[in-house]
Amino acid sequence: MSGTSPSPLRAWWARRPPAAGAAVMATGILSVALHLTGHEVLSRVALCLACAAWVTLAANFAYLLLVERAQWLTRAVTPGALTAVAATTVVGTRFSLLGWTTLAAALLALAALLWPGLLVLVVRHWGRGMPGAVFLGCVATEGLAVLGATLSAATSTPWLAHAALVPFWLGIVLYLLALFRFDLRQVALGSGDHWVAGGALAISALAGAKLIAAAGTGMYLWNSDDSAVLHDVTVLLLTLDLAWYVVLLVAEFVWPRVRYDVRRWSTVFPLGMTAAATLSVAAVDVGWLDAPGRVLMWIAVAGWLAVAAGAVLQARAGLRSAGASGVRSTAPR
Repeated sequence: MSGTSPSPLRAWWARRPPAAGAAVMATGILSVALHLTGHEVLSRVALCLACAAWVTLAANFAYLLLVERAQWLTRAVTPGALTAVAATTVVGTRFSLLGWTTLAAALLALAALLWPGLLVLVVRHWGRGMPGAVFLGCVATEGLAVLGATLSAATSTPWLAHAALVPFWLGIVLYLLALFRFDLRQVALGSGDHWVAGGALAISALAGAKLIAAAGTGMYLWNSDDSAVLHDVTVLLLTLDLAWYVVLLVAEFVWPRVRYDVRRWSTVFPLGMTAAATLSVAAVDVGWLDAPGRVLMWIAVAGWLAVAAGAVLQARAGLRSAGASGVRSTAPR
């Protein structure tokens, strides 16, 4: 007698971990970096890919929440769940740069709605010796600051910039808390998400640069002393991020990890975010950083292509495996 089984695509997708949202983050921030360097066609291609992946992930998120609540709760307590918030803010930031402020504002509202509940669930399950995904609490929080500050500059709305200061400073606190829970051995042993240790600082620096840019549009947001503090903190965050970048890059050569892992998208995201942060700081203050930022962007593009190739090969193998399992499960007994 034949039984029913999910399609190969459905079975394969059901096995995707929450951290798969890092693919949206990586592609979305690469679109931002390409836009900042004037490669608009490539930027929009990357945005289309990010949007397609975001819609798929959003549909899966909603399905699990509404239909398979137990599985949703199991995933929601893992750090990777926060990629839902971070991915939404990254895509929203790119839409804001396109001038689509209404859609960007809607994505900001959605991210702000998801953020507190997911953050509490994740932080409550923090422990010692955690992988790099522990820094996603900072990333998701700073993502709100980036999108809020970008929208503030685009719409000349001071209160958005003031509101963005809250997740900006909170994100830094969350980074420090996560740092004490991060297993430093991941630098040598991690499968890709250890790069978020630097990527979290990169998105924090990007948030600072966006806040500085918002103040530069003519709105009065804060006094000169506050501006000086924001400037110094932003430069410090970028400096620390670049230091992490060097350490992690050297570690890749000392302890090679060339096999594909879905967590490698969490490597591409910091690569792209560091490029975007460097270019943004160059645009508002330190002009000589523009050239290094462009080099970092092409490194991120190369990383994206390599990981995307690995993802395609793994997806093909996964679909074949799921299809074979489906055939066996429906075979007459």
